[in-house]
Amino acid sequence: MKIDGTGKPLGPAPSSAARSSSSSSSTSATSAASASGAQIDISGTSSRLRELEATISNVPVVDSARVDEIKQAISDGRFKVNADRVADSLIESVRQMLNARPAT
Repeated sequence: MKIDGTGKPLGPAPSSAARSSSSSSSTSATSAASASGAQIDISGTSSRLRELEATISNVPVVDSARVDEIKQAISDGRFKVNADRVADSLIESVRQMLNARPAT
């Protein structure tokens, strides 16, 4: 699927038969883009994304030290639940879900 300058899909890519008939116009469009100085460089972005993925993959999803600390506090009877904070968080998460829901 191709995307025009507005970011909206134009439709499915043409079949190989349609591509061969439009190859001359495609070549002239490419030449026009080159002549106007339009250039796309994704190699820098691609390598940066790979670096970020590698960094993220090494970050643990769960903070084990914090989990152990909470477990110990529960065992010792020191862990206190703040009901107001829990209720506020639940209400806020419902608001976010309702706002994110597509209009019907």
